[in-house]
Amino acid sequence: MSANGSTEADSNGARRFGLTVGSLGVLGSSAMIDIAQSAQAQGYSSVWTVEATGTDAFSTLGAICHAAPELDLATGIIPIQLRTPPLVAMTAATLQWLRPDRDVLVGLGVSAPGILRQHGAPAPDRPIAMMREYVALLRECLSGETVTFEGDFWQVRRFRLAVRLGEQRPKIVLAALNPQMLRLAGEIADGVLLNYVPASHVPAAVSEVRAGGDAQIICYVHAAAGELERSARSAQRDLLNYVMADGYANAFRAAGFGDEVDEARARQSERDRDGALAAISNDMIQAIDFVGTPAEIGEFTRAYVDAGVEYPVLMPLPWGDDRRAVTDETMAAFAAAFG
Repeated sequence: MSANGSTEADSNGARRFGLTVGSLGVLGSSAMIDIAQSAQAQGYSSVWTVEATGTDAFSTLGAICHAAPELDLATGIIPIQLRTPPLVAMTAATLQWLRPDRDVLVGLGVSAPGILRQHGAPAPDRPIAMMREYVALLRECLSGETVTFEGDFWQVRRFRLAVRLGEQRPKIVLAALNPQMLRLAGEIADGVLLNYVPASHVPAAVSEVRAGGDAQIICYVHAAAGELERSARSAQRDLLNYVMADGYANAFRAAGFGDEVDEARARQSERDRDGALAAISNDMIQAIDFVGTPAEIGEFTRAYVDAGVEYPVLMPLPWGDDRRAVTDETMAAFAAAFG
């Protein structure tokens, strides 16, 4: 990633693309290393990890960086309520110290209330202000200078990062869904990470980001090799989890799926789980959690690039009887879209 956050192409002019292992926890920890090595061999540029209630994001990247040293290392995302800015500066700087020749992308987000409740952390009542302050303090901590900071959310006295870095420094990426956070990401971050956004809604998201600034447009592309008829229930369960979160529900409505959102939430409030799942239409599935042939996955992927995504990142959906085979086939199809 360059000084302005651009990672669209490598030095040879080839488009850069990444892989998140955030959806692959069901395959087990040992598979993560093998999958990262496979991604490196197929030309992927980066690997992304998630942090909720499963594996720790930075520890996972620490293991991957030795097994697949050509990959850039990224979190997507870590909740800002659970790690202080000085701690994130230390962990990100450690990864950068281990791999001084690779990009380290610190993906930050305001986590969903359900995740925060599991960690005993309160949901913020001023998420935009909290994120702005977090990024400001994190940048100061990464500078290597002595930091004293008095904010509304964090107060720091004479912190100084003891890890000595060269010119290559961690970059900051903000996860964003709705207009205010998208504009903030454009203003203060090196990149913005879109997730659960259909390609048709990418231009609207890009417009909001550009109203704030020139952060790079990164996007998770959800896909599974297979047949919709066999994977529809898995897709419905996945999407319903996000429909029930207010931030995602609002983003889905803005993307044209208001009927599905309202019906699913109404049925869920009545404890009608089957009705809530049935409210998630095939159109919604195929716009967000695409299931299809390798050729169709390629077309689905290219639609995101055509819509304005500068750095696509595959989220493989391991659905089916042989989860690893589906993952491998999906990864190959995604990589082929840039071959």
